[in-house]
Amino acid sequence: RRVHGGLLDQAMDLLHGWAQRQQVAGIQMRKLTAPGRTPFLLAVIPGTKPDAKTVLMYGHMDKQPPLLPWAEGLDPYVPVIRDGRLYGRAGADDGYAICTALTSVQALRHAGVPHGRIVFILEGCEESGSPDLPYWIEQTKEEIGVVDLIVCLDSGALNYEQLWLTSSLRGVVNCAVDLSLLKEGVHSGIAGGLVPDSFRLVRQLLSRVEDEKTGEILVEELRCQVPAATEAQMQGLNSLGGDALTKTLPLHPGGLPCRGTTAELAIANSWKPCLTVTGAGGLPSLENAGNVIRTNTSLALSFRVPPTVDPEKAFSAIKAKLEEDPPHGARVTVTKAAAGPGWAAPAMKEWLSQSVSSVSKAVFGRDFGLVGIGGSIPFMGMLGKMFPDAQFVITGVLGPESNAHGPNEFMHIEFTKRVTRCVAGLVAEHYVHA
Repeated sequence: RRVHGGLLDQAMDLLHGWAQRQQVAGIQMRKLTAPGRTPFLLAVIPGTKPDAKTVLMYGHMDKQPPLLPWAEGLDPYVPVIRDGRLYGRAGADDGYAICTALTSVQALRHAGVPHGRIVFILEGCEESGSPDLPYWIEQTKEEIGVVDLIVCLDSGALNYEQLWLTSSLRGVVNCAVDLSLLKEGVHSGIAGGLVPDSFRLVRQLLSRVEDEKTGEILVEELRCQVPAATEAQMQGLNSLGGDALTKTLPLHPGGLPCRGTTAELAIANSWKPCLTVTGAGGLPSLENAGNVIRTNTSLALSFRVPPTVDPEKAFSAIKAKLEEDPPHGARVTVTKAAAGPGWAAPAMKEWLSQSVSSVSKAVFGRDFGLVGIGGSIPFMGMLGKMFPDAQFVITGVLGPESNAHGPNEFMHIEFTKRVTRCVAGLVAEHYVHA
């Protein structure tokens, strides 16, 4: 995140310029920079009345590197509109956020509908765990003020037929494990059978933290009790069909997803921990592989943890499990890359629940949906502590097949327009009820 070749600054300048051209009356907006920090954008829009309460809207503009290849005619950095979809890197995660935030306010003003004070923040390091966000929040806390409604524009949807709100987010613990047994590589014909391969030993380490047959995480500190209310809420998702969560996964023909009802899979995806190996070191490319027992094997591990799990305690437990009693006396080192907390939404007040329902019905003709999300937005936990009495609306446009962080990523244009209309409606309802 520290070395970005100026591209983040250029991207932020582009968005800042677009926002300025919208000519939102009364807006106070500035881009903030600091040595060693990613850029940050703050926009404050006065409410219809001077004493209006504050809505905080959030988005981020940084992106993960694109996974290649993309389909013919598509490119991560060349926007293409096809079949109502805007293809390109990170349009739905999270490039649309600033457009939805400002457009929703402009729409209310054009219609003569009053609204509260609006604060919009746009960060540049969410994909790295938001390490700079606490710094920028501290720098701008006086301008942000007291917030009683938070609208986060960085989540997903199970379909494009209704407004979806996120009820919880998992936390994340990213770390690297390195196992080294040899001081230098040796010929496998000479040493094979005399010294174990480091990859085999790393496999043994992984079995300490994950059941390789079921994917169950074996570290107690990474698990929690699923709230009864959440389990009941998830049961409602069974009405969407047995393959509602898996039918758009890009499986090869004959490939099978994890088994379970829609409710069981939803809980597994939002309230159960899981492990993904996201990178490897010490392994040469296939064309450069030789008959050598290598000195070491390193793996990048990404643990998704339930909303209520402490990520720091989780990392400590992972580190202890992997480093204790190393196989064959190998040197095992576990280093933390990032750890961010999960989040569970507070119960919605009656006015907000009714407002979300009414705007979804008005825009989509259907009531809103509520679901836990398996990803992470570290900012939510931070805001929950800063504004314990605030209400939350976590929504987004990452729907089926939109493939965030992957090839052929797209933003569903009509759905994004409708979500923007819903945001405008909720801002108007906030003014009335707050």
